[in-house]
Amino acid sequence: MNFYLSSFKIGNEEQKLIEITKNGNRKVAYLNNALDFATDLERKNKSDAIDVSDLQRIGFTVDILDLKEYFHNAEKLEQYLNQYDVIWVRGGNTFILAQAMKLSGFDKIIKKYFKENRNILYGGYSAGVCILGPTLKGIHLTDDTDQKPYGDEYQTIWDGLNILEYAIVPHYKSNHPESEDIDETIEYMINNKIPFKALKDGEVIIIE
Repeated sequence: MNFYLSSFKIGNEEQKLIEITKNGNRKVAYLNNALDFATDLERKNKSDAIDVSDLQRIGFTVDILDLKEYFHNAEKLEQYLNQYDVIWVRGGNTFILAQAMKLSGFDKIIKKYFKENRNILYGGYSAGVCILGPTLKGIHLTDDTDQKPYGDEYQTIWDGLNILEYAIVPHYKSNHPESEDIDETIEYMINNKIPFKALKDGEVIIIE
């Protein structure tokens, strides 16, 4: 299982992304639930369309995956995911993304893929990569934990997927609205001895 973990959008390693996916079917399941808090649906759809266009431009076929359609139906979700060689998870609110992954069973499916070293690539940016670490503590300084689009009865999830042994902190020292808050996140992680890697926008962690 390969990983392409960007701070923002595709980042500066798109040739490497093309290279490490060249032997697959180049079909992408584009997961957009990190933006499920959005009330301006036109703006949300435009943002998704830009991401999809960026991936199509470098040769991918992209289908948007809404995990809400698979809540409490992990078996159906796994059948759907099996046709894709790339899973791309966009940015947004990491805590909402965590909830969507849990309710749909995506969290267990992706951990299974990782354990089996499935021949797929997990890629994404911002919240889509923050979710992979051992904890979401620290991310709460940039992402609102009180946003509960699926219902207030669901408690905030503080654990990451724990696929990576370290947290990823995106938008570090970047021209991004969250960059100022990221300094607080890094300070929190240092003080609480949470291992992390900070990424500036454009930077990418690639794991093969």
